[in-house]
Amino acid sequence: MDTHNGSNSLPRLSLMTIFAMTFGFFGVNMAFSLQFSQMGRIFQTIGADPTRLGYFFILPPLAGMIVQPLVGKYSDLTWSNKLGRRMPYLLIGAPIAALVMILLPNSGSFGFGYASFAALLFGAVAILFMDLSSNVCMQPFKMIIGDMVNEKQKDLAWSWQQSFSNLGGVIATIIPFVLTVFGVANTAPRGEVPLSVRLAFYVGAGVLLLTSLYTIISVKEYDPKTYALYHHMKADEHKDSPSLWHLVRKAPRAFWEVSLVQLFDWFAFQYLWTYATGAIAQNVWGTADPASAGYQAAGNWYGILTCVSSLAAVAWGFLVLSHTSQFKRKFWLRVGLLSGALGFIWVFFTHNQYLLILPFCLIGISYLTMQTEAFSIFTSSLNGKNEGAYMGLFNCGICLPQIIASVASFALFPLIGKSMSGMILIAGIAMLLGAAAVAAIHEDKPQRNTVLKKKYADA
Repeated sequence: MDTHNGSNSLPRLSLMTIFAMTFGFFGVNMAFSLQFSQMGRIFQTIGADPTRLGYFFILPPLAGMIVQPLVGKYSDLTWSNKLGRRMPYLLIGAPIAALVMILLPNSGSFGFGYASFAALLFGAVAILFMDLSSNVCMQPFKMIIGDMVNEKQKDLAWSWQQSFSNLGGVIATIIPFVLTVFGVANTAPRGEVPLSVRLAFYVGAGVLLLTSLYTIISVKEYDPKTYALYHHMKADEHKDSPSLWHLVRKAPRAFWEVSLVQLFDWFAFQYLWTYATGAIAQNVWGTADPASAGYQAAGNWYGILTCVSSLAAVAWGFLVLSHTSQFKRKFWLRVGLLSGALGFIWVFFTHNQYLLILPFCLIGISYLTMQTEAFSIFTSSLNGKNEGAYMGLFNCGICLPQIIASVASFALFPLIGKSMSGMILIAGIAMLLGAAAVAAIHEDKPQRNTVLKKKYADA
């Protein structure tokens, strides 16, 4: 059989199938949104020195750089008749991630003492394992799009996944605020995380389990023979397992070009997650004391702003990006990065809590766009071989900038007078550099599997 025949290209999937493979990101991002929106608050609440927050924020991306390529590489070789090759990893990762989500906000509740080494170590270990398990959950959702979605539906699938991701962020980040409105305690004894935050993590753990289970039950992955047929490969070609280093050396040009842009945009977002609560507390509430009611109110308000940015992202994803042409990806990526740059810089100059809504809308648009277009451009350069491993390696281009940003913060934060809002300004400058770096990306060359076919449309 001539597997290079155009009629054997990836089929058109039903919208329900695309929904099933993208909706699970709702639960995954509830975990990540709670982690990144509340991590700075949690660690400062249990006594972490603000000048050393970078140490804790190195752990999540470091975990991602280790786990994601390995999950990708070994899931390429995992074929289960009942679960496929990506779903088994989701089945393992989701329960572990849910368990650690329950433990993390209790870092200050085991009697270790305020600012004690034991409390901070427990928190650091908890955040490390949470990110390890969350990354195991995340990768299958990304890989099945590369495995199963044809070129014409790829922008739709990525925008849906990121939109559901942001919708999960909406729910996750608003929970502490809503619980506080209904009378749940938003303050706690010195060194303990408020009950409103702890309950938010418990809810997130439950949703992560349920949405992951829905995807596992609903998505039927292609068997090896069908996969090879649709990706123009030999039937046993999936058994080839080159080293990750070999794959890096043979990576398509888009791998390096898009990673250059990501060096700047993920550098910027690392500072948002690290310093946003403190920046809002200083600019709006005029306090830097994590134990104060003003600081905890700023933490809740940052959750609301994250919710607002996620809603803006959801609207942008469904109304704009899901209808864009595959030939204008560079244009939309640049638009997204410029929106983020404006949003970050605007935050630096804003001292009214309600005016912060506008720049955070821009930040939300930026966050969704830079992920949707980056993955669309990169996955279009792949041919189905070692797809999972390449997706994992590509995620290193997301994790490495976060590590660089955290290490750089040890010098930058004291240099600008320990101003948390100043770190947000630096993030805005990084986004401008990222928008300029888009020029280095050549027009992506889509895979040949653009011919649509009804067979397996509801697989």
